[in-house]
Amino acid sequence: MGDVLFYHLTRSPVERALEMLLEKALAAGWRVVVRGTDDAHLQRLDERLWLGPEERFLPHGLAGGAHDAHQPVLLTTDAAIPNAAACLMSLDGAEVSVQEARELTRVCILFDGADEAALGRARAQWKALSDAGIAAQYWSERSGRWQKERG
Repeated sequence: MGDVLFYHLTRSPVERALEMLLEKALAAGWRVVVRGTDDAHLQRLDERLWLGPEERFLPHGLAGGAHDAHQPVLLTTDAAIPNAAACLMSLDGAEVSVQEARELTRVCILFDGADEAALGRARAQWKALSDAGIAAQYWSERSGRWQKERG
């Protein structure tokens, strides 16, 4: 069973937090699926990742291409994990199943602390995973840096 980490965004935009987490995941040697619920948001993320500084380039692709299975980071709205990812990053309330949380090395759930609907969705995900016996960690940036909090 892997780790499930909830990231309560109160200072950073999701794009900045995602970039930090993707860098760490790739440094660990993991393939990643970034699952969202909005194609337009994923397209904006795709553009941002391509236009970032060269020294911080994050190799990735949008789902639906010929090379999805080979992408180190795959941005998708689909529930499938075609790139043999060890890590799933959920954005915008994208679903994370109990089975995925059990099978993957890491699951990261990022949510906007200023959005009541996002907070409610994150709480429901926490409850569903916890009720299934999956230990989850809660991370907050309230203090100005990321800190593990009591969940």
